[in-house]
Amino acid sequence: MEEKVLAYETFLNETLRQNLNNILEQRDKIYGQISEYLQLKTMIEKLKEDGADTRPMKTKVDLGCNFYVQANIPNTSRICVSVGFGFFVEFTFEEAVRFIDKKTAFLTEKTEDLTKTASEIKAHIKIVLEGLREIQSISDEPDRPRRDLFV
Repeated sequence: MEEKVLAYETFLNETLRQNLNNILEQRDKIYGQISEYLQLKTMIEKLKEDGADTRPMKTKVDLGCNFYVQANIPNTSRICVSVGFGFFVEFTFEEAVRFIDKKTAFLTEKTEDLTKTASEIKAHIKIVLEGLREIQSISDEPDRPRRDLFV
């Protein structure tokens, strides 16, 4: 009996909980990507409103470790957007917004799939915990006196 309990506890802690943590980390990473794309979309729309897409612009660029340099952008009609796997594509502002909309929709669908998988793993964890309680004859509720609500 103790061997079965130990095997279930090992499966629960080393497999199910680890898988759940991995899925949740992947989902959080994707949420971060969605956030970055939405920030870029907001920035593009703000630049279009201000008319910055038709005139030169001065900005500061982070070279790393919070070391900034001033940059002059003579043609702001196009923007480079990360499309994944380390590749960047040059888009017009309208193309970039369309790409961002499609990319965020795809990433949102992916997070929904990961959330569904996480829910399934949580259900498996509950089943294993119920099995352990049943094997060990542990009650789910503590023994305490109950009072009658309708008296």
